[in-house]
Amino acid sequence: MGLLVESVSTPNELTTSGTSGESPYTRDTISCEGEEHEITEKAEASHPKKERNAKTNKSGRRGRRGTRNEATEGEQGNSQDRPKAPRLPKRQCALLLGFCGSGYSGMQIQPDHNRTIEGVLFQAMVRAGAVSQDNADNPVKIGLARAARTDAGVHAAGNLVSLKMITTIPGVPDIAARINEELPPEIRLWGYTRVQNSFNARLVCDSRKYTYFFPSYLLIPPKPNSGLERTLRQYVTGTSLESLPPRVDTALTPGLFWEQCSSLTKAEELIQKRAWRVGSGHIESLRAISRKFEGTHNFHNFTVARDFGDRSNQRHMKKIEIAEPAVYGGTEWISVLFHGQSFMLHQRKMMAAMVLTCRTATPEHVIDEMYGPRVVFIPKMPSLGLLLEEPIFESYNTRMTIINEKLQPSDPNYRPPISFDNYRDVINAFKQKYIYDNMREVEDQSGLFDSWIRGVDSYAGNDLLYLNPKGTIPPAAIIKKGVRRENPFREKKKFDVTSLFKDDDAAQSVDDDDDDDGVPIKKENIVDTEG
Repeated sequence: MGLLVESVSTPNELTTSGTSGESPYTRDTISCEGEEHEITEKAEASHPKKERNAKTNKSGRRGRRGTRNEATEGEQGNSQDRPKAPRLPKRQCALLLGFCGSGYSGMQIQPDHNRTIEGVLFQAMVRAGAVSQDNADNPVKIGLARAARTDAGVHAAGNLVSLKMITTIPGVPDIAARINEELPPEIRLWGYTRVQNSFNARLVCDSRKYTYFFPSYLLIPPKPNSGLERTLRQYVTGTSLESLPPRVDTALTPGLFWEQCSSLTKAEELIQKRAWRVGSGHIESLRAISRKFEGTHNFHNFTVARDFGDRSNQRHMKKIEIAEPAVYGGTEWISVLFHGQSFMLHQRKMMAAMVLTCRTATPEHVIDEMYGPRVVFIPKMPSLGLLLEEPIFESYNTRMTIINEKLQPSDPNYRPPISFDNYRDVINAFKQKYIYDNMREVEDQSGLFDSWIRGVDSYAGNDLLYLNPKGTIPPAAIIKKGVRRENPFREKKKFDVTSLFKDDDAAQSVDDDDDDDGVPIKKENIVDTEG
């Protein structure tokens, strides 16, 4: 995760409502505007040859290729006397929404019809009348774009999509409320704002804020004589793994926690972990490590399918804030707020590097090593703890403030600033009910975070050897393209899940599946996975 160094310029001219802006979707949306259809008809009338050669229906308009079969067109021609719905004007708008991502395949609408936040939102808008039937078959026609993309299962207290929508419908006093009637309760439209016709949510967004929540017991040092602890101790001492003596407390893994858990079952051990409380030294260590991420860096090791020399790896992190721990239901939680210009695919790797560096007492300068050309493996933290707080549009708001100085709010050219502050109370209530309570319930019932850290501790390969007292990356931990690793770390798909399974068979199926990070991703598709 991190921020784009390159800035994207956005048109700042104010266009009047009803005209089409210069968005990347202009060609598609223009063909759906009533005014443009009239222009087409006039143009055809002035060119008889073109009109004779054009395939037209009985209304005189040229039929669209590949969208209807001839039988359907014939039926429509015979029913030309049937009354048609009035053509209502569309306006470029920014929709502010929040959602619980459990059970959804991420934010972005997908052509394979997977259940996504945008897909459900789009269909709700069609049913509510905010999107006309002419445009109901393709969201590209209304210029749909999002400020931030979220992975499968990830939640958002605030996100924003831009599109052309019908804002005034006869008999509908509140279009936002009407859309919410068609949405499931885990997806809420907070409201919408009229924006410039050239507005594109992804391009205009200055930065994004994410929060990651995790139980503080993840900071307990690796379990004595576990695969990870023995591998790291072997590297430090230079002693072969087979001849290592039983572990005793060392500077590598300080503390007496594990001495109290030596004879406990797995379930009893988890109870003790949840009762454990982090010390001030751990929080200060976390904060020192987090400062290594701030600024502009090459984040190629914190994503996938990116070579070191790829310019898009250069991202800028504005600020990382680690709050004081808080106890909920007997478990202590830590929240980390990331404020960055943009984030790369699998930003959870950044969070994992922070936690693993802290719990193994690895010097924080190992993070600097990861920005270098050597490729290393960093696991992903569970999706359960990740929350998109909101996108920021500071530059756009500043520009609109200047333009609005000469206008009244009733002026058709007036564009209000984009802000989630007006909805803060309802957003906080939604976060508590649909996000925080869900997050804690999943952890309480499944021990998902404990399962993740147990998987890390059981690993006995070389991929994590950079977690050493020197904070350097040894040759054995470097991944070389085309060279097969002897014992690679394998991630599980169950850590991408953010809801409880309905039955044991479904849970076992996901538990047995490896993550598919090894599957190559086309570079041209990477941009759609980031935000």
